[in-house]
Amino acid sequence: MTRSYEFVVGRVLLSLLFVAGAVQKALDPLPAQSLLAGAGLPEWLIWPALIFNALAAVLLIAGKFLKPIGRALALYCVATSVFHFVPSDPWQMSIMIKNWAIAGGCLILAASSDR
Repeated sequence: MTRSYEFVVGRVLLSLLFVAGAVQKALDPLPAQSLLAGAGLPEWLIWPALIFNALAAVLLIAGKFLKPIGRALALYCVATSVFHFVPSDPWQMSIMIKNWAIAGGCLILAASSDR
């Protein structure tokens, strides 16, 4: 397994996105709940998403279960990108594409991990 400085720093930097997502959902769940409701999904899904974000961040930082968490995060990023599919809003479309790029990074992490 790669143990390089870049690999560790990259995991920590990637984890910050999911730490921020968990904190944002905990401190102000209404915006994310509104996105869910707008898509016809139950607002309570915010809580499993918060737990997933927090757990994923901890596992990335710890370097544990990188292959499965990388795959799960890639799927999560692609799935949540649909909330940003607003062709009339370039900002939202940019966020959608960034989610795809993050998914790509998560898949690279999964592919480069032996655990």
